[in-house]
Amino acid sequence: MKISLKAPAKINWFLSVLNKRDDGYHDIISPVQCIDLFDILSFEEAEDVRLLSGLDIPAEENLIYKAAALLKRVSSYKYGARIELRKNIPVAAGLGGGSSDAASALIGLNRLWGLNYDRKALMNLAAEIGSDVPFFLAGTFSLIEGRGEKVTAMTTEGTMILLLAKPDISVSTAWAYNSFETGLTKKTVDIKLFCQALDRKNYAFLRDAVCNDLEDVVIRKYPVIGELKEKLKQNGALLSLMSGSGSAVFGVFHTFAEAARASANLKGTWCRVVRTLNSTDKLGMGNEA
Repeated sequence: MKISLKAPAKINWFLSVLNKRDDGYHDIISPVQCIDLFDILSFEEAEDVRLLSGLDIPAEENLIYKAAALLKRVSSYKYGARIELRKNIPVAAGLGGGSSDAASALIGLNRLWGLNYDRKALMNLAAEIGSDVPFFLAGTFSLIEGRGEKVTAMTTEGTMILLLAKPDISVSTAWAYNSFETGLTKKTVDIKLFCQALDRKNYAFLRDAVCNDLEDVVIRKYPVIGELKEKLKQNGALLSLMSGSGSAVFGVFHTFAEAARASANLKGTWCRVVRTLNSTDKLGMGNEA
């Protein structure tokens, strides 16, 4: 038996960082949406858990392996799996690739091993693995709160065309949050109005609403991220924003063709034209590759 799943990347439409918690994490509020950039994971039965990723880190440190080890432990499953990862989502980019991979590992192994855990059970396990992991089990578009474990699924029918751009640097999520000064005055955004603006493509509202509290501290250390944001705007982006803790940024465009032309003007920079996934795409509990 072999199972192949697509693990989508995500963007943060805005990211508000609130207080630092006693456990060292920060409370956040962020509407997060999946995009059609995917890692591919395949699962086959094996005696032990084995991960083939091609990444330059020990397999045991990968969130996929941690997800598999956790699921095997809590289920007392006797055997393992051969897991192969085809990586398309850049690492340390604020696009959630590692967390999405971990969520897909829970889904794939739940099926492969015949465990029949429901979504709630998997989301509880996901919260033990990493802050962003539960989101990828909920659907394509959700509001995340707390340290990321509180996920409220939302609906959107619209689709946005984005150009992703990533400089040749990696940003540590832990460093970005620990460097952020809490207690600063923050912009408040009405979530209902924000969702309506997405559906209606009200770019004027969105341009004023999108913000990322981590941008200033990250751009101070990595000015190239701010330069990429400006280049996106100069090349026709209606708005641009850093996703998560970076280093990837995205620009919103009217059409695929406009985004592709902008990409051609960012030579030497990793770029991808993508679209946001809406409620009809029905991701969240595993999408076949």
